Amino acid sequence: MLGLKNFFKKITKEGKGAHKPDKPLIIAVIIALVFGLLMLASASAVVAYIKFENSYYYLEKQLLFTLVGLFFLFIFSKINYRFWRKNALYFLLGSIVFLILVFIPGLRANYGSASSWIEIFGFSLQPSEFVKLSFLIYLAAWLEAKQSQVKDAHQVFWPFLIILGVIAFLMYKQPDLGTLSIIAFSSLVVIFVSGVKKRLLIGFVIVIALLGYGIVSTNEYQANRFKCMQDPSFSPRYICYQINQSLIAVGSGGLEGRGLGESRQKFLYLPEVSADAIFPIISEEIGFIFSLLFISLFIFIFYRGIIISKKIDDNFGSLLSLGIVTWIIIQVFLNIGGMIALVPMTGVPLPFVSAGGSSIIALLMAMGILINISKYARDR
Repeated sequence: MLGLKNFFKKITKEGKGAHKPDKPLIIAVIIALVFGLLMLASASAVVAYIKFENSYYYLEKQLLFTLVGLFFLFIFSKINYRFWRKNALYFLLGSIVFLILVFIPGLRANYGSASSWIEIFGFSLQPSEFVKLSFLIYLAAWLEAKQSQVKDAHQVFWPFLIILGVIAFLMYKQPDLGTLSIIAFSSLVVIFVSGVKKRLLIGFVIVIALLGYGIVSTNEYQANRFKCMQDPSFSPRYICYQINQSLIAVGSGGLEGRGLGESRQKFLYLPEVSADAIFPIISEEIGFIFSLLFISLFIFIFYRGIIISKKIDDNFGSLLSLGIVTWIIIQVFLNIGGMIALVPMTGVPLPFVSAGGSSIIALLMAMGILINISKYARDR
């Protein structure tokens, strides 16, 4: 116990120049969490009562996961962010092991057509949610280590593709292509900012684009999602049912909304209202104007992350903070964009709002790291 206490004291020791964390960022995260719980309570009440005879079933579970996530946020905000750089490879390898565990009978838990969860002692865990963070930590540490060689294709291009390829293969087999898209796009942003040559960046984009095309062209399920994006009337009662019901919810909200708790689509018309389809219910109840304000909250979190990234002195902290907020804004775009037929539906949760233990815990871990990095940003 004494050894553990000394270890925690060591990794939480503040470095030179530390000051108070970014207060606007913390306030924005708290607002997002409170609003998320409020909207989840409204959106999930009907389906929760029908399935479990408890209108607050999803809210109670999410509140528990949020408290666990806040505990990790507090701990991670105290840990000097340089600790993650030193142990980046171990975290990445550990998360890859967890990705492999979803294929082991007895541990694997299936939900719908996906096998992205493992079940331990009655609790479900989605490893891919934590890979988002561990891969960004490793990528930031690796690019900092390769800073002098960042323009060398042999030092950057092929090693990155090999690691991403392993993760892509494991996620494709689950399948969890939404999370894979988030990892790929956020990684491209981090690599671009690190200063790689344009031809290398173009190479990354081409390879990822070809990979995406190959997945869609060989997978009827994914191809149908593209068809529904282009033409929701393609199969309104079957393949494109969810997107059609989503568009009805968003459209019926109008400018001001029906009112909190007054959604009609949540009465079993729109599937997955507690998870990836929660934004249409939000839009239906609070309307276009307040939905824009809600989206602006994510943009503000992204903005605070950019400021932190620019004002931190070391490359690792800069790349990691940028990667974290890029992950969040891309996930928001994919979730909301999928619900309004702007992009193909991916099934990714809406950050801080959708029900899901692994998602909220991973997000709050990332926020804890970002808050700690903000302590070392130059005075704003």
